[in-house]
Amino acid sequence: MTEHTVIVGGTAGIGLATARALATEGLVTVVGRDPERLKQALDSIGDERAQGRVASMTDRAALDALFTQLGPIDHLVVTAPGTGCPGPLAELDLERLEQAFSTKLTGTAHAVQAALPHLSKQGSITLVSAGSAQAALPGTAGLAAVNGAIEVLVPTLALELAPIRVNCVSPGVVDTDWWERVGSAEQRAEVLAGFTARIPAGRPGRPEEVADVIAMLVRNAYLTGVVIPVDGGLRLKP
Repeated sequence: MTEHTVIVGGTAGIGLATARALATEGLVTVVGRDPERLKQALDSIGDERAQGRVASMTDRAALDALFTQLGPIDHLVVTAPGTGCPGPLAELDLERLEQAFSTKLTGTAHAVQAALPHLSKQGSITLVSAGSAQAALPGTAGLAAVNGAIEVLVPTLALELAPIRVNCVSPGVVDTDWWERVGSAEQRAEVLAGFTARIPAGRPGRPEEVADVIAMLVRNAYLTGVVIPVDGGLRLKP
C-alpha cells in the first residue's frame, strides 16, 4: 500500500525539495499557509501523487481539521523555518525572539499534536532545526536557542512516542530564500561570504541535499532519536 507523508511547510526551500523527493515514492500532502504559493509549489513538483492543503502552524483549529480530513497518515515532516531573529543577543529585539519561538517551536508542537491521532504506529516524525544550534557562531544566539529547543525535543519524543520514530535534520548554510530576510542584498552577500569561508565543504548547501537526508529518515525504519547535521562541516570550525 502506498505510504502517505504530510510535509508541513513544504511550499519552498527544503520542504519543497523534500516533497519532490518523496512524491516519487508515495502520496505527499504539502501544507502551506499561502494558497498561491502552495499552488506554485504543486505546479513545480508536477506529480499527481502530490496534493496540497492550506493551514498555518499557528492555527491549531486549522491543523486539527486538516489531519481529520486527511485521515490515516504514515509520516509527518515539519520543515517550517520560523521567522528568524539573527543578531547579537545584546541588540536582539526580544519580541522577535518570542515570535520565533512561537512560530517554530510551539508551531512544531501544534503540528505534532494534531497529527498524532492519525499517525501510523509504524510511522515517523522528522523535524528540521538549523546548524546554529550546534555551531557557536556570534550573532546567532536567538537562532541557536530556537533551533536548539527543536533538537532537544527529539530524544525525549522518540521515547514518549515509540514505536513511532522521531528524528531531526540540522541544516547548515543552505541556498534558500530564507536569506532574503537578512538585510539588504549587499548585507546578505557579506554574511553568506563570511559563513562560506568557515565551511569545510567550501560552499553553501542545496535544498536537495538536505531533502535527501530527510527522505532517508522517513524511509529507514531503524533510525530514531537522532539529529543529523547536514552542514558541510560548519559545526566543526572554531
